[in-house]
Amino acid sequence: MKKNIPAIKHPGAALIIPFINRNEVVLLRQYRPVIKKYLYELPAGTREKDEAALACARRELMEEAGYSAAKFIKLGSIYPVPGYSTEKIEIYQALNLKPVKRCPEIDEILTQSIADKKRIRRLFRTGQITDAKTICAFALCGWL
Repeated sequence: MKKNIPAIKHPGAALIIPFINRNEVVLLRQYRPVIKKYLYELPAGTREKDEAALACARRELMEEAGYSAAKFIKLGSIYPVPGYSTEKIEIYQALNLKPVKRCPEIDEILTQSIADKKRIRRLFRTGQITDAKTICAFALCGWL
């Protein structure tokens, strides 16, 4: 028997793996007030009304990481919480980065660093990378 389960309607999101070079990425450490913790994450954000996923990826890369990219490659998509939300996250690899002025949203508390594959794997193995969308993105690009 099917139940009528209410769902949270979500416009979708984009996540970006910003590659500085083959072996280094931009990694964020962002405060998440809901869980009262800082998390290691990749730049990501919710799509605005009628915004394409790639346009969202370009915007979030500039806002959160302070880079623009000459090339984006779509790696895949995920449904992070299909039990109660329609959210679909499109995951992109960003290449040929150029620094731009970073302008995070007023409620975003984050810092950025450059991390190589070895550090990412160590952070994951030691339970320091726990953000699901970030774990999925690193798995899709072959880093986990």
